[in-house]
Amino acid sequence: MQVQINTDHNIHHDEALEAWITGIVESALAHSSDQITRVEVHLSDENGRKSGQHDKRCMMEARLEGRSPIAVTDHAATLDKAVHDAAGKLGRMVQSAVGRAAERKASSH
Repeated sequence: MQVQINTDHNIHHDEALEAWITGIVESALAHSSDQITRVEVHLSDENGRKSGQHDKRCMMEARLEGRSPIAVTDHAATLDKAVHDAAGKLGRMVQSAVGRAAERKASSH
């Protein structure tokens, strides 16, 4: 599973950020990682240098083999919370989609 990270001009993108987010994504999607080809992570600070509630945005999109992409978005006061919450949402949605596909396959036999 490849993890691709994109940031806006308000978020410093470096190797530490890449390693941190990759670890969170891999942990959240470990149960389905063999069926995911790529996860795109888009981070933005919607208020720039101004502070504000829920101005950090994390959008994650998982690309699954043979299925439509699954995308989630989370807004939070901190980048840490936005990333963790989006990863949790994505993990649940991917697990649900994989489970439904397995059920359909089992019922068709």
